[in-house]
Amino acid sequence: MSLQPGQKAPEFILVSSSLKSVSLADFKGRKVVLHFFPLAFTGVCTTQLCAMRDNFGYYDGLNATILGISVDSPFTLAKFKEENNYQFDLLSDFNKQVSAAFGALYDEFVLGLKGVSKRAAFVIDENQEIIYAEVLEDAGQLPDFAAIAEIVK
Repeated sequence: MSLQPGQKAPEFILVSSSLKSVSLADFKGRKVVLHFFPLAFTGVCTTQLCAMRDNFGYYDGLNATILGISVDSPFTLAKFKEENNYQFDLLSDFNKQVSAAFGALYDEFVLGLKGVSKRAAFVIDENQEIIYAEVLEDAGQLPDFAAIAEIVK
């Protein structure tokens, strides 16, 4: 089951696309928008993250940090970030622990792939509590960007 608003966000440390360790605790005092996505270089995932890229200034102006998370390697994510000019960090959950902790992990995905992040969005407040949670079972759907923007305000 996925985490819900009102719950404390699980602490994590992941490797970023720039090969640095990134911890949720690094962002205490800021809102954090986490976007879990199944796989880099796929159509819907690119659309999801490009929507956040194109609205990046809006979130930055609201003291909110955007982070993308998938089970791809940090090297794959670095190339994905470079090709799409994302201004925010992409984090590798290669060991699948963070996706599982947030309830955003498919047991089985398309083509028999196991342990792939679900498409999901979470907004975490300045005290590291979840204030918005959306986990999509259908990887072809996109998160509700308007609802995310409204909760970050």
